[in-house]
Amino acid sequence: MTFTPWRSLGKKTGFTECSLAETLEGGQSFLWAKTASGSWLGTWGDNITELRIVSGSLEWRTPKQRTLERKEILRYLAIDSEYDAICDSLPWRSDPVLADAMKRFRGLRILRQPLSETLFCFLLSSVKSIPQIKDLCLNTALQFGEELVPGIHAIPTWERLAEVAEQDLRDLKYGYRAKYVAATAARLAGEPDFLVNCETMPYVEARSKLIELPGAGSKVADCALLFGGAKLEAFPVDTWIAKVMSDRYGMVGWGLDQIASFGRIHFGPYAGLAQQFLFSAVRAG
Repeated sequence: MTFTPWRSLGKKTGFTECSLAETLEGGQSFLWAKTASGSWLGTWGDNITELRIVSGSLEWRTPKQRTLERKEILRYLAIDSEYDAICDSLPWRSDPVLADAMKRFRGLRILRQPLSETLFCFLLSSVKSIPQIKDLCLNTALQFGEELVPGIHAIPTWERLAEVAEQDLRDLKYGYRAKYVAATAARLAGEPDFLVNCETMPYVEARSKLIELPGAGSKVADCALLFGGAKLEAFPVDTWIAKVMSDRYGMVGWGLDQIASFGRIHFGPYAGLAQQFLFSAVRAG
């Protein structure tokens, strides 16, 4: 595969090696992998990009067959003038747990992924580790997705997945998730504006709408909307977040929906970014 020359996104992106790795492979996306040279290669939609940090500067390049404008990679990585103000608005001054997490993962961002992809990936996430979800996504892309360059495929569209038999999904080791993906694909193929409408709805309405889909409970809906729907007030609660909220915030015995509600109130309109800082910190010990 032949790449374009490396281009710089500048030293002011705020990313460190640690926060870039955590942003790309810390449970938001499952479509990035570290290369032998230490760079990161990944896809979103029909885009392919390689990233690296050199002397504090974030650099990027693409395969020569796939064009990508600088503004698109900036948008995807959420590199904009609002980031510092958003971080400053979080309640880190009165919340030492959050303050510590933000210090450890300085530069961590919420990716702006396609909602269709985040919904698909998180439908596969139940009782699965990050490496297992990555394998399911990769194998599905190789089997049913468009080939972007030789050997690298995109996640298939929901219209394409609607043409795939449930048994074929089970053959990829989906397990019980196969019926949810097949049923959701059939629903979305019949309602092509479903996800577009969700993106334009307020968070609460969009969440309720996504929960209508087979297999998309509160956590899946919140993850899909936070990482793919630009709903930064979403506060997904998985076992890691439940643990930190129990151990560090005293929420022993609280239900997952109760924790999510508290998170949105306590952390404010950008609760999802706070959630990701906490998620990264608790996983890192």
